[in-house]
Amino acid sequence: MHVAEKGEGPVILFLHGFPQLWYSWRHQINGLASLGYRALAPDLRGYGGTDAPPSIESYTCFHIVGDLISLLDSLAPDEDKVFVVGHDWGAIIAWFFCLFRPDRVKALFNLSVPFMPYNPFLKPVETWETYFGKDYYIVRFQEPGEMEAEFAEIGTGRAVLEILSYTSPDPLYLPKGNLFGHPLDCPVDLPPWMSQEDADYYATQFEKTGLTGALNYYRNFDRNWELTAGWSGSQIKVPVKFVMGDHDLVYSMPGVKEYIYLGGFKRDVPLLEEAVVMKGVTHWINEEIPDEINQQMFDFFSKFP
Repeated sequence: MHVAEKGEGPVILFLHGFPQLWYSWRHQINGLASLGYRALAPDLRGYGGTDAPPSIESYTCFHIVGDLISLLDSLAPDEDKVFVVGHDWGAIIAWFFCLFRPDRVKALFNLSVPFMPYNPFLKPVETWETYFGKDYYIVRFQEPGEMEAEFAEIGTGRAVLEILSYTSPDPLYLPKGNLFGHPLDCPVDLPPWMSQEDADYYATQFEKTGLTGALNYYRNFDRNWELTAGWSGSQIKVPVKFVMGDHDLVYSMPGVKEYIYLGGFKRDVPLLEEAVVMKGVTHWINEEIPDEINQQMFDFFSKFP
């Protein structure tokens, strides 16, 4: 498992999203290390320099959380509890981590994806297909090998940058033959918070590894739903702060606003200190406004000596 590490002090475990790497936390690693914390930011299973098992079934929530517990046992054996930070798929994994092993978590600072409690009546992928149709990105990711081949046609590195440059609050659709809706002879229009150096790093890393490992997380949505039926009705019982942008495509998903504002989130996460929705901010929040996120993270974690 490849891990970026910096600083000394209480451990913060940073969990990246799709299609990202430990590198998405570069601003937080430097910022929080300078404030007296020890940052650990792994490439998750299937990403970057970390092993990528070939079978889809090797990417369930239990496998990923197991990786993280083993990582902490190895690199921070004297830390009974650590701070956890997640974004996107990393946020989903962080919720599972707190659900399965609250004994290992001091507090959670999660970004962009609120808790998704088990609902026996809503199988995830078919629910999204009902709402958004067959071209919706999560639905398109389900067939093994299909999206990998389509991304390879335009260049895997380019595909990654296209996704990382998607800043619309509208659902992401990937129609076959017209994946990103514009000519491929045009350069990718990078967002202002991504330098060419950043883009080159992401593109190069995914050109090396491909995207199968990363896509396999999506291919386990329904399997995770089945495996976690035993946690139906369970609450997240660690202190939590949650932050997302109002231009985040997740914020626009059916039911998310109601869940945040009408009491469902606080019911399922009773130690939720605050759910902050930042105006004008997109999905890539920790890279877009790193100083603000670092300050909020520091202020929250400072409450837990």
